[in-house]
Amino acid sequence: MVEAMKAKDEARLSAIRMIKAALMKQKVDSPKPLDEAAEMAVLNSLMKQRTESAEMFRKGGRIEQAEKEEAERVLIESYMPAAATPEEIESAIAGAMAETQVTSAKQMGVVMKAAQAKLSGKRVDGKVLSDKVRARLS
Repeated sequence: MVEAMKAKDEARLSAIRMIKAALMKQKVDSPKPLDEAAEMAVLNSLMKQRTESAEMFRKGGRIEQAEKEEAERVLIESYMPAAATPEEIESAIAGAMAETQVTSAKQMGVVMKAAQAKLSGKRVDGKVLSDKVRARLS
């Protein structure tokens, strides 16, 4: 934060302040202390908000505001762990399916939990993972 202030990087400073405020709010709202998983969940929600906001601004014809939101999303993303590659996702799903012996789409949640456990420490979009698991099970 101090580096951003000294460099007069307003966009980065704003994003860092927003992240800090969101983490502090979560810390106050939650009775238990923040762990790394909770912090990642907060950062994921901030990224999702920025993506949705940029989409809405584009639909409303406010391109400059959409670009600002996307720039904030990129800054937030820089503080998160690397995203899982499609190959890592596929191997985690294959391992989870072999481990759980699930064959029907009704038990998709079991495979999802096992795959997410294998991908812990990496950033994974739940919708992408869900779609791939559903495709493998049907």
